[in-house]
Amino acid sequence: MRYMLFLHLLGASVWVGGHLVLLLSVLPGALRRRDVQPVRTFEALYERVGIPALLLQIATGIWLAGQWLPHAQWFGDSPIAHLVQAKLALLAFTALLGIHARLAIIPKLDAQRLGQLGVHIVLITLTAVAFVWVGAGFRFGGLF
Repeated sequence: MRYMLFLHLLGASVWVGGHLVLLLSVLPGALRRRDVQPVRTFEALYERVGIPALLLQIATGIWLAGQWLPHAQWFGDSPIAHLVQAKLALLAFTALLGIHARLAIIPKLDAQRLGQLGVHIVLITLTAVAFVWVGAGFRFGGLF
């Protein structure tokens, strides 16, 4: 279990850290200059590690959730079940944001649509941070 948790946290570090760098370092300059190239460059580099990190989190997260709670009880009414449900909801929202970005924003990205991408980046970053908050709940007994 320790190794799986380590891999899960490593994936989370890459996923959350990358999005924080994008939001706090890359995006502000791109918005100021109305230049999409810094965002495109970051995304091209980050996707090589970010997507595998997310996939690693999904695989290890499912395994870890099964260790904390039998799969049949994931949708029960216990504090651990609520954490699993919150993680699954965040995963679904992440998937929706990813699909929306890939199909609707990135193919048409230009200076006019950079603000739309900025909103998307804020949402995906907040979702990533929420994953960390919920994950801490497994150690501390609940969401709050």
